[in-house]
Amino acid sequence: MVVQELQGLLQRIYDVPLAHDVGHFLLTDRSALPAGFGRGASDEQLLVAQDGAEMTLGLFLDPRVLAHLAQANPLDLLDGGNLADYWTALEGVSHFVYLAWNAGHDRAVGLMELELQAEVDKYVCSVLLLRAQDPQRFPAELHRALFETARVDPTLAGERFGLYRRANHYAARFCRHLSELLRPMGTQAQERARCELRRFYRLTSAMKLRHIECLA
Repeated sequence: MVVQELQGLLQRIYDVPLAHDVGHFLLTDRSALPAGFGRGASDEQLLVAQDGAEMTLGLFLDPRVLAHLAQANPLDLLDGGNLADYWTALEGVSHFVYLAWNAGHDRAVGLMELELQAEVDKYVCSVLLLRAQDPQRFPAELHRALFETARVDPTLAGERFGLYRRANHYAARFCRHLSELLRPMGTQAQERARCELRRFYRLTSAMKLRHIECLA
């Protein structure tokens, strides 16, 4: 299943082993979602329920997204035909992995942190997949597509519109920095990029923002 492949990709990039399989938490029936997730809702949503120390997760992905990716697997070929659905699925898997990994280390995660990391994950995974398809070409257009062309839907975002915009802004700055690390193909350059990614992943939300603000 594509979502499990995406989970594996994120775990390898960030060196974050998980005992949980996202496929076991996948929800595809929109009508069975809790109140507040009715018709017209996002094609991706992480559902979190907290009862004392116990946390329950569920990842909703629209079945049409999953069906399309099953026919056009982005890990085999990522292109304009599957990019939007790939980003939708990857965002959900990113949320799941980041929340589950932090929960396993007794770390609370805020929505800003979750959204910021998901935007970074979409950029990094896309660069790596496209670079694997064509090692001689760096996909410079990705930054514009993800951070300049893409727009937050205010209807779906609701009161979180400002938060999503802020997460996108910080992610754009960090990914501009990452593009300089990911562009070279040498072993040492790739190791520097890997270390930066893994260090950033483990920072708290406040430290992430401070790190980005210190970038030139």
